[in-house]
Amino acid sequence: MDFDSLKDYCLWKPGTSEDFPFNMKTFVFKVGPKIFAFIGLENDPLRVSLKCDPEWAEELRDRYTSVIPGYYMNKRHWNTVILDQNVPDELVYRLIDHSYELVFKKLKKSERESIASGK
Repeated sequence: MDFDSLKDYCLWKPGTSEDFPFNMKTFVFKVGPKIFAFIGLENDPLRVSLKCDPEWAEELRDRYTSVIPGYYMNKRHWNTVILDQNVPDELVYRLIDHSYELVFKKLKKSERESIASGK
């Protein structure tokens, strides 16, 4: 998976925006005001960090060598996926969906309603 595919998929999600809140090397995607994906632009191969249910996070790390604890994140709740073809693209998309959903659920009710209505 390349950067453009990753970016397009993330931005397709309702209420999503892109930003560089930390530095010009770390690209993030937010739903409302909360981050659901980090991309380190200087990494080769590309890496994306995504929020994940702790049990599933451990299972993924055990199954795929390209899924590691979230870099600079709470390692219980975040995974970093190295996009080196060891993790199928379909699973990466599923992990993006999962991260987005986890973060979306934590938004204020008014924020969720605003995003759901398209405002």
